[in-house]
Amino acid sequence: MNLQVAGATLHVEVDGPVDAPAVLLWNGASCTTHMWDLVVPRIDDKLRVVRFDIRGTGQSIPAADASQYRFEQYALDADAILDELGIERTYVWSMAWGSRAALAYASLRPQRIVRLALFDASIGAADVEAQAQGRKEALAKQTASGMQPFTAPTGWNHHEDTDSVRPALAAARFFDLPAAADALEIITLVATGDHDPNLASSRELVARAHSARLEVMENVGHGSVLQRPDLTTGIFLDFIAE
Repeated sequence: MNLQVAGATLHVEVDGPVDAPAVLLWNGASCTTHMWDLVVPRIDDKLRVVRFDIRGTGQSIPAADASQYRFEQYALDADAILDELGIERTYVWSMAWGSRAALAYASLRPQRIVRLALFDASIGAADVEAQAQGRKEALAKQTASGMQPFTAPTGWNHHEDTDSVRPALAAARFFDLPAAADALEIITLVATGDHDPNLASSRELVARAHSARLEVMENVGHGSVLQRPDLTTGIFLDFIAE
């Protein structure tokens, strides 16, 4: 569905039973709702799955002005989606840049979240080159082990308005993520690959938070959900079943 919000129109997709527990998904950087296409069929018999493109990315309409590219606005957008669907509280699952947005949302709206799953999380500056190298090394090890690599879903990084993607993602620069980690009291899983340079920052996040634990995924690089939808889905389902 397309949902009209202040200053934009959001592209939202909903799967699963109406009466099932809800999970809100936050996309990685430069990703769209399609990044979850190999995950949703694995969980939509158990959960009401809600995914959306933040304003200015994917099929969502860009913000009316640059000041709306902020995590505070994205929290309002997420609230509007949940309210429209009649969802009071939800699980949250995110990847990479989306884990920054999800952590910000958790700090702004802790009352709406049951449990929080942050994959490939970082509260510091991203090392894009190291992420690419680690991903390459992880994929080589997966192949050497005889595992067939997963193909990224069609449209996982296609945006209707490419000019608005960069300012939309720049929202992370304007939010104090370390402070959000310090204040985090929601039961949280941080899952990061052993070949992802974000692992060091993931460890820091867990050390700062009050109720978080770390799971290190073997032979996995940055972009874990796209690389290993099977493994990441299993970890997430085990976490919410605890």
